[in-house]
Amino acid sequence: MAAPDLYAQGAQVWIPDCVEVWKPAEVTRGYKEGDGVLYLRLEDGQEVAYPLDPYCLQLPHLRNPDYLSGENNLVALSYLHEPAVLHTLRMRFLESSTIYTYCGIVLVAVNPYKQLPIYEEAVIHAYSGQNIGEMDPHIFAVAEEAYRQMSREDKNQSLIISGESGAGKTATAKYAMRYFAIVGGSLSNSSVEEKVLASSPIMEAFGNAKTTRNDNSSRFGKYVEICFNHEYRVLGATMKTYLLEKSRVTFQATVERNYHIFYQLCASASLPELQGLGLGGPESFHYTNQGQCMHIGGTDDAADLDRTRNAFSLLGVSEADQLELFSILAAILHLGNIRLKKKSRHGESCFIEAEDKALELFCMLLGLEMSQVSRWLCYHKLVTASETFVKPMSWQQVLDSRDALAKHIYGQLFQWVVSRINRSLRASERHRASIGILDIYGFETFRVNSFEQFCINYANEKLQQHFNLHVFKLEQEEYVEEGIPWTFIDFYDNQPCIDLIEAKLGILDLLNEECKMPNGSDGSWAQKLYDRHLHHSLHFEKPKMHADAFIIQHFAGKVEYQCKGFLEKNRDAVHAELIGLLRASKSQLLAELFPEDCDGTISLRRSNGTRLTVRPSRKSLPGTNKEHRKPISVQFKASLHKLMEMLGCTMPHYIRCIKPNDLKRPFEFDSKRAIEQLRACGILETIQISASGYPSRWTYEDFFSRYRALMSRVELTGDDEKKICRLVLERLLRDPSKYQCGRRKVFLRAGQVAFLEELRAKTLRAACIILQSSLRGWLGRRRFLLVHAAAICIQRFARGLLARRLVRDLRRAKAAVILQKNIKMALARRSYLRIHVAIITIQAFTRGMFARHLYRVMVLHQKAVVIQAAVRGWLARSHYTRLRHAAVYLQCCFRRSRARRELKQLRIEARSVEHYKQLQKGMEIKVMQLQCKLDEQARENRSLLEQLSMLSTSHAEEVERLCGEMQQLREDKAQDQHIQGLQEQLQCVELEKRSSERRLCQELEQLKQRMTELEVAKSNLKDENDTLNRRILEQSKDVEEKMCQRLSVESRELQCELEEERSRYQSLVKEYARLEQGYENLREEVAFHKHTTGFRRSPSSDSILDSESSYQSGSTALSRDEPVQQIESPSQPLNQEKDPWRLIPEQYRARSDSTTSSLSSDGEQDPLKAYILLGQLNAVRKELARTQEELHKTKTQLAHEDKKLLRPWYIAELFGLNRSPEKMMEEDLKHAYDAVQVTNRLLEEQLQEQQQQHKQEREGLHQDIRSLKRLTWQQQSLIQDLQHQQSGDGLQRQIVQLKEENLELSEQLQKQERSKLKLQKQLKNYMKQIQEPAATREATRGEKATPAEQERPLEVPSPSGPFQGMLRCRGEDEERLVRTIITDFQPQHIPGTLPTLPGYILFMCLRHADYCQDEHRIRSLLTAAINGIKRVMKKHSEDFDMVTFWLANTCCLLNCLRQYGRDESYRQVNTPKQNLHCLQHCNPVSHCQSLGDLAIQIYQQLIGTAEKKLKPMIVAAMLESETIPGLSSTRPSGSRRPQGAPAYTLDSLLLQLSAFHKVLKSHDLEPAIVQQAVRQLLFLISGTALNYLLLRRDACSWSQGVQLRYNVSQLEEWLRTGGLQQSGATTILEPLIQAAQLLQVKKTSEEDAEAICCLCTALSPQQVVKLLRAYTPAPGLEERVSPHFISSVEKRLAEQNPSGPCQLLVDTAQLFPVPLPFSHSPVHLDEICLPDGLNLTFLSCM
Repeated sequence: MAAPDLYAQGAQVWIPDCVEVWKPAEVTRGYKEGDGVLYLRLEDGQEVAYPLDPYCLQLPHLRNPDYLSGENNLVALSYLHEPAVLHTLRMRFLESSTIYTYCGIVLVAVNPYKQLPIYEEAVIHAYSGQNIGEMDPHIFAVAEEAYRQMSREDKNQSLIISGESGAGKTATAKYAMRYFAIVGGSLSNSSVEEKVLASSPIMEAFGNAKTTRNDNSSRFGKYVEICFNHEYRVLGATMKTYLLEKSRVTFQATVERNYHIFYQLCASASLPELQGLGLGGPESFHYTNQGQCMHIGGTDDAADLDRTRNAFSLLGVSEADQLELFSILAAILHLGNIRLKKKSRHGESCFIEAEDKALELFCMLLGLEMSQVSRWLCYHKLVTASETFVKPMSWQQVLDSRDALAKHIYGQLFQWVVSRINRSLRASERHRASIGILDIYGFETFRVNSFEQFCINYANEKLQQHFNLHVFKLEQEEYVEEGIPWTFIDFYDNQPCIDLIEAKLGILDLLNEECKMPNGSDGSWAQKLYDRHLHHSLHFEKPKMHADAFIIQHFAGKVEYQCKGFLEKNRDAVHAELIGLLRASKSQLLAELFPEDCDGTISLRRSNGTRLTVRPSRKSLPGTNKEHRKPISVQFKASLHKLMEMLGCTMPHYIRCIKPNDLKRPFEFDSKRAIEQLRACGILETIQISASGYPSRWTYEDFFSRYRALMSRVELTGDDEKKICRLVLERLLRDPSKYQCGRRKVFLRAGQVAFLEELRAKTLRAACIILQSSLRGWLGRRRFLLVHAAAICIQRFARGLLARRLVRDLRRAKAAVILQKNIKMALARRSYLRIHVAIITIQAFTRGMFARHLYRVMVLHQKAVVIQAAVRGWLARSHYTRLRHAAVYLQCCFRRSRARRELKQLRIEARSVEHYKQLQKGMEIKVMQLQCKLDEQARENRSLLEQLSMLSTSHAEEVERLCGEMQQLREDKAQDQHIQGLQEQLQCVELEKRSSERRLCQELEQLKQRMTELEVAKSNLKDENDTLNRRILEQSKDVEEKMCQRLSVESRELQCELEEERSRYQSLVKEYARLEQGYENLREEVAFHKHTTGFRRSPSSDSILDSESSYQSGSTALSRDEPVQQIESPSQPLNQEKDPWRLIPEQYRARSDSTTSSLSSDGEQDPLKAYILLGQLNAVRKELARTQEELHKTKTQLAHEDKKLLRPWYIAELFGLNRSPEKMMEEDLKHAYDAVQVTNRLLEEQLQEQQQQHKQEREGLHQDIRSLKRLTWQQQSLIQDLQHQQSGDGLQRQIVQLKEENLELSEQLQKQERSKLKLQKQLKNYMKQIQEPAATREATRGEKATPAEQERPLEVPSPSGPFQGMLRCRGEDEERLVRTIITDFQPQHIPGTLPTLPGYILFMCLRHADYCQDEHRIRSLLTAAINGIKRVMKKHSEDFDMVTFWLANTCCLLNCLRQYGRDESYRQVNTPKQNLHCLQHCNPVSHCQSLGDLAIQIYQQLIGTAEKKLKPMIVAAMLESETIPGLSSTRPSGSRRPQGAPAYTLDSLLLQLSAFHKVLKSHDLEPAIVQQAVRQLLFLISGTALNYLLLRRDACSWSQGVQLRYNVSQLEEWLRTGGLQQSGATTILEPLIQAAQLLQVKKTSEEDAEAICCLCTALSPQQVVKLLRAYTPAPGLEERVSPHFISSVEKRLAEQNPSGPCQLLVDTAQLFPVPLPFSHSPVHLDEICLPDGLNLTFLSCM
């Protein structure tokens, strides 16, 4: 197209800008030929006149169409130039947060400075097996392409990673190595991948450092070659390094650091093993404190040292070598701290103090003599032909010598570390192919550039040349393949610049020549450069400002190099005397670092240029010092040429790392820095090569689909798409040079796609206008007709309405009069009745008020009378008591005086004799009287005692009554105060009788008031009691609800933990099945090997090790009979296990002849170890089942107790709240408040006890769970031990010894069998003699039996009568039975039978063995059946029908063992007839566990078989097939189906699912298992489709969302049709449904953001943000999602989900735990008929 057409009004262009490099603008006035100014409008609305040069017309670059913005391949852009590349990278990086972009064969990686969730293992598996164009750009896609090309073409590959320091090269290389380690994982030695990955932390510690541009900058180049075997599994790796920056050891610029290993050692100086190194903080060493940066934010040097040491240990470096290595590193640090003292002012000589602590530590760590080191650091030898001189060195020379020694030691140490890594990673066998990863420095230019930058830029020149040639070659190959006329493309060739550096008499040649000169200097070398190249090379210049400097024109720009230091760095020489001291060290590692020459001499450079020959004291490694004699430039040039030769023999893949900003801020893009790196890394060269040809390339199918709107009807009538596309291009483009038609693709020049897109947009816009006009006319006519019909209808209805309204008004007027009359009457009557009722109510209330008032007065008067009576009585009694006490006192006084008088008289009379005589006479009478008096007094005493007891009793009662009254009065504070006042008044009454009545009246009034207050308090207490009761009930309800909620939460947590344990257990079962499969494969291989080496197998024998042979019976026997010590040590040698072998039960030794003889041919492994390990595994399984059962019982009991506790009646009965408040007594109301407090305390104590009990029970449950985990870990360890036992080297010899022992045992068994038969015959004879005739007839039948039957052991007689549902199978017929109903069974050959017939047949055989009490036969039959099913599963692993059939039969056999077992819970639904068929002697619990494990294995194999068939169909059917016609033309141009992919549709996917469902139902599989299988398959479909959306940016569009939602609705319809809508499968599809809805909703406003957050509940925040960033709008119809909107959604989602980051991709390998529910079988065993086609005549019906 002409320029005026391209630069018309409205065209979008790019103009240069000093800040943003390129700025977008819009043409406001069309360009015409000869215009000197182009009028533009910037994005901010500013008008700009862009000047044009009339002599060299250079119009601004055109912008690409909007739909191409954000394209994942820069070559696909219509206009290929620098601003388009920069804009695409910036928009993908900032708006979409996408760091990877393709540029042809180059992957551009922009460092985000932030950890992104795109490197997980699920992402690796998603990219594995995908073509490079099918998924979004990623380092994993490039790695997968290299791996695929290596495996497909059998050619070595290489990944060339380059970029500036801080661009992310090291991280990219680590991700690539991790991808190869996972995808190409080794099968034989899983530690190879770990060792390959373990080399990264070591190399980072020794070769990485902090610079001004990067915190973890690699200061060396490395090439890691990963080796693969013939199966393309990782064998090993080798590493080569290039140009370590040794000058960093002794000098660091500001804000930079030395190598990480030094700071790691300083941070770990407190470790016990490092305390003898004399280390301290990094600020205390000269070699680590120059940059004044001791720590890096976000890193832990001590933890990094732990990782480094762990990596050393993994690579086989011993602890002693590590400590010696750290000693040398510490010695380097101490070497830098040695202080030099000047002897004179000018410093012509210097010395080191003898007390220098740093020198002492340096010599101690390296095993050197201090005097020798201090001497040769300050002096050096001068050797002439006749004599030798020792010359002192100046202070500066000594410093340079010390630093050179430190650099040389570290360089040798670095090479030793690399050699040890290579030794550990070396492949054990010859590799077939390899993939190399080159992590090398990018083009560097600083303010001061020295020798290191020169070598780095030289290497980049060589790599750029290789890159240009490779890109040119690929372009040429594609043009030739498509048959397009080829014309040579001119591109930049940097061979002259390379010749300037490396040619004869070039810069390197002159540098090496100057180094050989005795007095060579940097200035003389610079002068030689000027003389040689200044006027002869266009790439060499001399700077104007600096004297000793030169400029080279590199491919990335001009670089000025300072000549100072070039010669010294190129020589890299150390004084021979110092090297000799190091060789004389006591350290073995140091001696290994500095070996001698092969001929017994070492050659080192002196300070004056001569060489010194020294005889070695001991031998060392040959040939390692030759490279040291060469200059660094020679070594680097040779290694670089070898690298280029190696890369030339491989297929290269390029990764260019870009540093977005220098401040290391996440997702911040600096256009200036980015464009500098794009120019330097060769991306623009690729663009120029592609732009000079035909950059836009379309397949004919995609071109036809995209631009069908531009084709005419005549052109569309043809059938050949290729011819139609050619005709369209001829008609639209007209110029044949603008396009070419190849064999499979259409090639377009730059800008032609934009032109075609513009034509397409105009055509679609015109078509839309026509459609809109037609649609609007049709809508207008339709609207008019509707309005017209509606108006007529409204008129008709309006007239009828008016007529009806008039009639209604007339009727209402008449009725109103009648209503008014009746209403007025009703109102008057109602008013009268209301007044009448009100009067009666008032009277009633008034009368009641008066009656209550009268009653209250009477009550108060009556109480006053009572109180007065009581008080008066008390006063009278008190007065009477005082009077009585006074009378008694007077009587006593009077009687005392009278008695005194009588006593005096009696004393006088007693002195007379007469009186004495009279007394004698009357003594007897007095005695008798006294005796009578005593009797009377005794009687009186008794009566008084009775009265006293009565009085005491009454007194006690009175006291109790008074105490009760006092207690009541004390409880009422107001009553106590009143009583005290009353007592005071009574005391006053005793003193003042006259004022008693007046005071009593006052007290009565107070009592009345107090009584009213008590009544009020009583009512208040009653109300408070009611409220407290209600509050208690409410609190009890709240407590009940809280306890229920907490119990439900704990039950859910326990349920989740049980589900996790079930899932983990099933994964262990899966792992066990895999190990069994590997064991079977190994056994077959060994059998084949034995067959070929001369061992022959008996055709009639079965190996005692067959099947994983009797793993159940063996484990049971071992768990019962063997000691625990033997079980816990399965890894003992074979010669130590002979005794335990004899401990195996007799049933293993009492096998038949055929069984023992097969031992010599079938076991290539140690049977005892297999038995022990399998026994342990079975014991662990039993323990696991027992623990799960106890956990279930504990959970049930806990739930029952909690339910009982939380019942309302229980709480009410516990706290005494079962009475209603109305029925409480008055005394209860007084104690209401205390009762409530007691109740609350009891409730709190009960709650605390329950909480403590729950806590203890929860801890017990957690302990059970931990024990389950320990058991799981024990299972894993047992499986690993079993796997380890299978790979022994001395297995062959052990098997031979076992065979010899087994032959001896078989002979002994035969002898025992013969003696046993003899004893049985004797027993039969004895039985014939003592049994009755019936037994005699039975013995006669035994004599007539076949000899084989006579030789068998005595069996229990079979039951007589009809068929009892049992089948007798003899021991020798077990193999035949397994072969008939399992191995060779074909369900389709016997139609019309039960689908689970083999399961019933096996169970009927087990029933007969149980009837005969033959436990051995039961175990043997089950073991043979399980092994037979496993062999069938292995043989038909891809047959979904067969796998389903045996899953159904395994479940059937498992259900039969449960239904007819001893557990009563399974027998509740049995019929009486079925209960007769139950097992009587055998306990099937352990057998159920084995069958459950087998069922889980078969189910997992079933899912795997279905997934293999569904995986290739999912993406094509769900996302690529066009189920809604016409949507494909609205998709973005990048969404193209990969070539060669099978054309699966949604119908084919639904047919496959229907076929799976039909097979599952046809075999009578349990509905729960069928539903779980469907959920698992739909999870695979949903997860795979969602992962494809997340990893394919071009698949995220509105049309794709519509298509996806329709496809999901078809899946939902399929679920409803199949009756699976209740299986929970619909929830599995919810993430995919929400993803489809997210692609369809609006994405502009804040309301839309809120709606999206409410919508996407099943998607993680990372998935939502990823879909929004990857959303591709339809060209011309939609706008791109703004970054502000995405950040708003991300913020809202972060607030809703504060849990943190989660996984981006769905783990489609996750397997849901499968339930094995019990299903009652209505089939009666005695009603099962065996078809004749099975040939089961060897079975006897019992």
